[in-house]
Amino acid sequence: MSLSPSKVAPEAQPEAEAEREPESTAEKLEQEPEEPEPQPEPEAEREPEREPQPEPEARREPEAGLGPDSGRPSEVEAGPRAEPLPASRQESERLLESSQGREPELKWASGQRTQPLGASRSQSVSVSRRSSLRAARSENQLSERPRCHTDCLETPLSRTFGRLGWEVGSHPWIFLLAPMVLTAALGTGLIYLPKDEEENLEEQYTPIGSPAKAERRFVQGHFTANDSYRFSISRKSTEVNFACILAVSNTASLLEQEILEEISRLDDVVQNLYVTEENGTQIRYSQVCAKNQGLCVPSNPLLSAWQMNKNLDLRNLPFPIFSQAGQPIYLAGTIGGTFLGKRTGMAQLLMKAKAMRLLYYLQTEDGEVNELSKRWLIHFLNQFSNIERSLALEKIQVVYFTSLSRQLEFEATSMTVIPLFHLAYLLIILFAITSCYRCDCVRNKMWAAAFGVISAALAVVSGFGLMLYIGVPFVIIVANSPFLILGVGVDDMFIMISAWQKTSLMDNIKQRLSSVYSKVAVSITITTITNVLAFYTGIMTSFRSVQYFCIYTGTTLLFCYFYNITCFGAFMALDGKREVVCLRWLKKPETPNQKCSSLKRSCCLPCDSLPDEQETDVHPMNLFFRDYFGPFLTSTESKFFVVLIYILYIISSIYGCFQVQEGLDLRNLASDDSYITPYFNVEEEYFSDYGPRVMVIVTETLDYWDQDARRKLEICLADLENSDYVDKNLTEFWLREYVQYMENNRQDVNDKDTFMNGLPNFLTHFPLFVYDINISSSHEIIASRGFIQTMGVSSSTNKKMMLSQLRSRAEKCEIPLMVYNQAFIYFDQYTAILENTVRNVIVASTAMFIVSLLLIPHPLCSLWVTFAIASVIVGVTGFMAFWNVNLDSISMINLVICIGFSFDFSAHISYAFVSSSKPSVNQKIIEALYLLGYPVLQSALSTVIGVCVLSAAKAYIFRTFFKIMFLVMVFGAAHGLIFIPVFLTFF
Repeated sequence: MSLSPSKVAPEAQPEAEAEREPESTAEKLEQEPEEPEPQPEPEAEREPEREPQPEPEARREPEAGLGPDSGRPSEVEAGPRAEPLPASRQESERLLESSQGREPELKWASGQRTQPLGASRSQSVSVSRRSSLRAARSENQLSERPRCHTDCLETPLSRTFGRLGWEVGSHPWIFLLAPMVLTAALGTGLIYLPKDEEENLEEQYTPIGSPAKAERRFVQGHFTANDSYRFSISRKSTEVNFACILAVSNTASLLEQEILEEISRLDDVVQNLYVTEENGTQIRYSQVCAKNQGLCVPSNPLLSAWQMNKNLDLRNLPFPIFSQAGQPIYLAGTIGGTFLGKRTGMAQLLMKAKAMRLLYYLQTEDGEVNELSKRWLIHFLNQFSNIERSLALEKIQVVYFTSLSRQLEFEATSMTVIPLFHLAYLLIILFAITSCYRCDCVRNKMWAAAFGVISAALAVVSGFGLMLYIGVPFVIIVANSPFLILGVGVDDMFIMISAWQKTSLMDNIKQRLSSVYSKVAVSITITTITNVLAFYTGIMTSFRSVQYFCIYTGTTLLFCYFYNITCFGAFMALDGKREVVCLRWLKKPETPNQKCSSLKRSCCLPCDSLPDEQETDVHPMNLFFRDYFGPFLTSTESKFFVVLIYILYIISSIYGCFQVQEGLDLRNLASDDSYITPYFNVEEEYFSDYGPRVMVIVTETLDYWDQDARRKLEICLADLENSDYVDKNLTEFWLREYVQYMENNRQDVNDKDTFMNGLPNFLTHFPLFVYDINISSSHEIIASRGFIQTMGVSSSTNKKMMLSQLRSRAEKCEIPLMVYNQAFIYFDQYTAILENTVRNVIVASTAMFIVSLLLIPHPLCSLWVTFAIASVIVGVTGFMAFWNVNLDSISMINLVICIGFSFDFSAHISYAFVSSSKPSVNQKIIEALYLLGYPVLQSALSTVIGVCVLSAAKAYIFRTFFKIMFLVMVFGAAHGLIFIPVFLTFF
């Protein structure tokens, strides 16, 4: 999007390149004309190199930031190209300017250009005429407000690009083929795309350096476990291999003999399942199952009790603690959809239960056994549908899940978007051709537009290949990037085509391309800088998946920029030669003996009308914004309505910001038709009462025999139990049991020797507590742990509150405590996502503000840019809640992206407004919309088209990308075309 006009004439070429002016139109077409060599002047009085002279004021179009066709705002040339002044006229003007004490160069002052005197003078200037002009100029200077110069970056950038354009126009084949060779070389890096390698979900989608990971390291360093003899899931520090079946009764309750019989048959079939290897060996469940005292851990304690005693009274079961053979059995989390009766002690009677969880834990510790466990799980996944059909279950419905399911289903989702790539490219090519199509066969740029899309595809290949070469991991969400690159990468192409359409067909290719490059320099540079900065700020986030996505996309956008100014510019130069040849053919009269061949005619499609060589190309959409939309928007009634709409927008957005859910729901990592989706739905419906069982760890050496130390520890433990998210009746702590044990044996628990000597005998009676006490070689307890049962943490908000509450209470304790559960690794994202998003948004917004001050240094402009960025971010965040999109690592990417687009849409509209010379604010806005309205709309449409195919994806992570990008484009374009223009008229 062009910010301020920049007209820099190409540098004077060597004298040997100068050609004479053709005397006829046909001769002009035979040879590309060069600028006439300026007449020599005395060295002391030589006039500085003059920029092209604009036409008289009455014929000039207002100048602001962009061309009417561009995907982002670009510059509109001020009328037809001015012919070089004769030497005598140049000399007289130079004398006049020197007598007035001013430099003859054209200067930009905060976006407003001083009108060059030579543009309206006659061929000879008399003394009286010079006096009147001097008086008029003095009066004009008094009427104008002083403005500071703002072209410190724009002018050298435009000059540099002008030289580059001259070189590209001089050697188009070199600049066309060199990027293609580079793409072929870098494209070989795609061989490093991961194929069978598993993507570590924990590493990519959980915060780097989260507290839970440090807590896990402490647990692993101080406590042990034994899956093959004393398995206890609550004592595991990491996830284990398992298969899970949720059985839901078709009746009101499954606590019936016939229903339990059907569940028992299913349980038997699963436990008898085995895998036959290629060498004939079998992997049976009994070989790989987690064991307790040599037996596989029961899949469900209540089902196991019923299988051993089928006369069990199912209508008088205490819940959640059930006693069997004097041993307490915890039913919390194993029975779902419960209806409880009267309380008996610490438990209540279980009247009804709708669902039952069957868990088949497998050994995980040993490397070889771990591999065997995974093979059995894969066989379970492959055979479960057959098992379900063979059993012909009538009284229950079942869903299933394994510890491998998330990983396998997540990897499968990446394959669902591959067919969408082709559709996205087709749509973008059609949009580009439609946008650049002209009935004028000479100026028609549909082939250039198609090549612009190919240029964006080359950038994707180069960027991805380079990143894979240097070892940046390719994660699945990076598959979103090519769709975004398609939409954004073609915007610079629209700018360059628009600037080319403003050049004269009578100029040679080098001059035209140099003029194009100097005009679009600021435009494409600022859009690239803002978008790349927005992505690279994402590298600061704590989520590796976001970091990798931002690195891939930001780097690919840089390749888009590089290929546009080399490869695509070279193609435009070659297409410019086609224009010259086509124009020559159209000018030549056809005779029976001299006709264009069909091949030659094909390059002059779609028609053979002769264009006006001096006519400026104005798109009908620009006229629509000037003649219809602008006047309608600036009417009093429309302003009132727009203000009302904005108030409703901002109120609903702020409300939505407080409703948005945080964190990535793990079920969303799979496609919609995955078998894990109904599993999570059933689990949420029937098993949401109880959450994870949390370790409470004493992290330092403590004198447990000291009564005062035990009292402090009990206070801390009671504080944790009093949390809103803890069931105090299900706490398990070895110290409480040991004190009770010592008191029952009438031993002094306050004596150190007695306390330590009694532990071995105690652990013999309660063997599971062996894994809860870490006794050093010096007979000191350096760490120990207990367990509390969480409840009511089904939503992400409750998980976040529970985690925060437990950690804060543990930190306040006088005894050094730590809380941990393996699920906390994923729960930490709920606390980190908001912090990361806010930080990235602030950093990116600050970067955009600095860029705006450097390249469009107008304070009012910078304020409106900041306002628009904040407003769009609030709107996108709020409407995420209404569209069922969580604030997670995927949506956080898009919120950072929207900063760059908000800048693009708002900065150029507001800058065109403050730079306009129109007398009234309404006229200023109409002029800004005339120049920028269609390009802003075109930019938004191209990006939406690029990502719209993702709306058909079956995976949440891809649909979310589309939803937020759609919101960003709609709200960004609404601010640029409606809200900001109306608000600017109030100041």
